[in-house]
Amino acid sequence: MIALALSLSGLLAVLAFVLRFGGASLVRTPRAEALHDAADGVPGAARVARLLDGRASLQPSLGVLHAALLVAAAIPSAWALTTAISGPGLAGALIVLGAALVFFGDTVPRSLGRNRPRGPAYRFSRFLSGSVRIGGRATDLIPEEDASPVSFDSHDSEELELISSVLEFTDGIVREVMVPRTDMVTMAASDDTDRALDVVLECGRSRIPVTGDDLDDIVGVLYARDLLTLFDTGGAARPVSKMMRDTFFVPETKKVSELFRELQAQKVHLAVVIDEFGGTAGLVTMEDLLEEIVGEIVDEYDEEEPLIQPITEGEYIVDGRLPVDELAELVGAELPDEDWDTVGGLLLGLAGRVPEEGEVFYLDGLTFTAERVQGRRVSRIRVGPA
Repeated sequence: MIALALSLSGLLAVLAFVLRFGGASLVRTPRAEALHDAADGVPGAARVARLLDGRASLQPSLGVLHAALLVAAAIPSAWALTTAISGPGLAGALIVLGAALVFFGDTVPRSLGRNRPRGPAYRFSRFLSGSVRIGGRATDLIPEEDASPVSFDSHDSEELELISSVLEFTDGIVREVMVPRTDMVTMAASDDTDRALDVVLECGRSRIPVTGDDLDDIVGVLYARDLLTLFDTGGAARPVSKMMRDTFFVPETKKVSELFRELQAQKVHLAVVIDEFGGTAGLVTMEDLLEEIVGEIVDEYDEEEPLIQPITEGEYIVDGRLPVDELAELVGAELPDEDWDTVGGLLLGLAGRVPEEGEVFYLDGLTFTAERVQGRRVSRIRVGPA
């Protein structure tokens, strides 16, 4: 019986470890990166993105279940110790048991998970999703007057939300807020200013990184204002390399708050993010950092494409990030979602590789056409009857 009790405690402690490890990774994962990974067909990424849509409820729900697992793990072990040991030795054994459960069931996995966003969260996404549901129902059992003794009006709630954003901003790192390299708009140093103006007008960017040999060789940044000055004075076209400015590089692990102060001090609005191997990981702008505090900043030129655009009866253009189950419900078909969560991932699975634009695939009486492929990501798909 003692061995059985200890085995049960060990199993519960392992579940607590996995829950804290995956939960810490989950709350450190930026939703934008999860959406991009989901579009790339990374298993579990779409489920994590859906969980992060309700970020405020994650920690309370996971915290309740984690505490319950630790308590449940302690009970059989305590019983086994009281059965096997008596006297002063029992007190010492119980203290060691409590410290071990806290250390291995909370402190260690929390530290490991915080340093590994995305991966563990994706790997344990099903477990985390179920845990959030169970923990959420448990928190609903807490009487409202006990759980929330202080009421806040809308103004107080807005202040609390702003304070929470500021705290997350302080703890965040650049990798969590950057634009990934697959979504960067760049131009080659060999391009001339006429070509550069076309790119600026097409993408609406005011600062564009300039590449040398490849995307990992960022040699400068071109400012749209410098282009406008050139054309306003009637200057002749010249190579972009003659107009670009120096690049501000930052590591992807730098704290967001530190970068914000550095950009202010250097009077720079764009930084290129590099990974541990010196390659280009993405870019980050002052606007990206501000949005971490105040929310998304949208101007009159920003247009957000819907995930589903009806074309004709039964035919749609869908975003690669659309969950497979939502498409299945829309078209009334049984679509496999065991190995992928998004329609982009489904198309990667059907092709067994990165498909070509315009390539057509058939499944369950439907045609799937890769309308737009960006790098390794299928970003737009036409879906219709076969």
